[in-house]
Amino acid sequence: MPVISAPYEFNQGDLFVDLDSICGYPLYLKCEAFNFAGSIKLKAAREMVETAERDGVLKPDSVVVESSSGNLGVALSMIAASKGYRFLCVTDSRCNLSTRLLMEALGNEVHIVADQDSNGGFLGTRIEYVRALCASDDRYVWLSQYTNEGNWWAHYRTTAPEIARQFPELDVLFVGAGTTGTLMGCARYFRRWHRPVRIVAVDSVGSVAFGGEPGRRMIPGLGMSMRPPLLDESLVDEVIQVAETDTIRMCRRLAGRGFLFGGSTGTVVSAATDWLARHDTRTVTAVAIAPDLGERYLDTVYQTNWLQDLYGDQVLDTADPAPTDTLSQEA
Repeated sequence: MPVISAPYEFNQGDLFVDLDSICGYPLYLKCEAFNFAGSIKLKAAREMVETAERDGVLKPDSVVVESSSGNLGVALSMIAASKGYRFLCVTDSRCNLSTRLLMEALGNEVHIVADQDSNGGFLGTRIEYVRALCASDDRYVWLSQYTNEGNWWAHYRTTAPEIARQFPELDVLFVGAGTTGTLMGCARYFRRWHRPVRIVAVDSVGSVAFGGEPGRRMIPGLGMSMRPPLLDESLVDEVIQVAETDTIRMCRRLAGRGFLFGGSTGTVVSAATDWLARHDTRTVTAVAIAPDLGERYLDTVYQTNWLQDLYGDQVLDTADPAPTDTLSQEA
């Protein structure tokens, strides 16, 4: 049993769920939520903070500031509290209430922007606010998860090797795409692996990350309203876009079997199930990455009134065993 003195020192990295009995296809789900931050974002947050400390960018009076839709904000909140920094998270109205309350419970400040950017999202507005804040006071330190190389390097060092150790015969890996830190770290690692691994990026319909048409996105986590600066599409074999209604149905389907996962996980599993349905899976070893669990989505993805108001009554129909309106494209 590990004994730790700081909350970021613990992270369970070798837990996988076999989803064959639920999804009907051979798929292993890497669960990344079992740490004190509750998500995969702890890895990137720790890497970026510790690099900034080594480089002398973070000082005792620094105020860490970051734009986040939720999970990275929580991870940075926890690390800042542990290390004695102040932290300000700049988010928007899509951030789950429980996530905002959690950041505040850790003693940090949350600023919510209300104005949308030119692509109908909030990211551009959030970044403008962060830049103005940093220009006003040099104590503010923006780690910039969107451009920080530590974002992908954390997963090159940890997430990908954890998968490789458990599945040395890996054939296909499904990774959700937001900032693309996890995607790029894993893709770069497996490009040097001893066998070809097909990298499938999973995006949300309405995201412009891979050139899609901008549209409404209400579930935080995956998708971007701008092209991710860290993205190198040459490292991606295929892109699958998933509609939020399919995300919701998959989340509720997994919950019906006792696995309460977050929205990003529902999106990734929906895409993976769709891909596996279209391919010969008899000899395929497939892994998908689950960024978080579902407790922070109880007032959204798992709240009936919220769902019906946004998507209509039909979104609660979970009878369809596979997504029907998933878009796929070769990269």
